[in-house]
Amino acid sequence: MTTSHSKIRLLYARVRRALQSGRYIPGQRIDAATLAAELNTSEIPARFALARLVGRGLLEQHARGGVYLPLPTEVELRERYDWIQYLLTLACDRGPGRFHRDLRKLDVRPEDDLVKLTWQLFDAIGESTDKMFLHDEIKRCNDRLAPIRRAKHHLIEDPFEELAHLNQQWEARNMPALKLALDDYHARRRQLVPCIVATLRQQADQLN
Repeated sequence: MTTSHSKIRLLYARVRRALQSGRYIPGQRIDAATLAAELNTSEIPARFALARLVGRGLLEQHARGGVYLPLPTEVELRERYDWIQYLLTLACDRGPGRFHRDLRKLDVRPEDDLVKLTWQLFDAIGESTDKMFLHDEIKRCNDRLAPIRRAKHHLIEDPFEELAHLNQQWEARNMPALKLALDDYHARRRQLVPCIVATLRQQADQLN
């Protein structure tokens, strides 16, 4: 791999982590020149890294110019919740594959990063099936929902207890109970979709 390709790959990974961590919020423009300056690199690899993220559906290229973190509509957000729930349910139905590595136990505490723990749990469920395509699609959905999870964190009551319950069923490999818990988890978020989208739009407006 050339130095240029290595740099693009590194930038891609760093921006992806920044998206997950809440460095950017839905609706925010991500400028290649600014990104290059922040990461102490040239603008060309930054542009290629952003293009890869657009290709993955994590960012979007606007017709009027610029790359943005997508700001979903209510319909789009409901579809995202429906899709990741479907994928996680499919992973539960398939069960852990024969090459599955035991999941490191998650110690869910109020002082921990809830968004990161949620990503790790859903990723582990997908990885356990040994089905690369299924795992990759769950990872993609996880990445797209991570900024939204962080932005609407305050709208969910008892989020740590909720995640701890999901993790308890997963560690016990109680797939029927895990599927029911996932149903409840996503049902709560579908009910909050109007509030979540309004919150995201308010945050995006504050950037302008």
